[in-house]
Amino acid sequence: MEIRALTKYSRISPKKAREITRVIQGKNAAEAVELLKFIPRKSARLVSKTLKSAIANAENNANLVADSLTIKSALVNEGPAMKRFRPVARGSAHPYKKRMSHIQIILSDS
Repeated sequence: MEIRALTKYSRISPKKAREITRVIQGKNAAEAVELLKFIPRKSARLVSKTLKSAIANAENNANLVADSLTIKSALVNEGPAMKRFRPVARGSAHPYKKRMSHIQIILSDS
């Protein structure tokens, strides 16, 4: 059985969030939550929040035990980017993007 949780429009770039999801891929869900507590990054906090939501979905909706769950996949997809401009010399402006992510975690009970 597969349980999923999705966090949309997280204000972090997908590249930064993917670094964290690579670490927890294939691990036990309870171990991954403990591991994410000790990673001092904003992306670890956001992925942990999504993972806890997936575990809660498994316990409440599918009557599964949290200790038996493993992370089947942890995906970070690109969301929309807010386009902004920064002033530079001689009245010019340089564009930059504030990127967003969609974090999806799929748990399996086997």
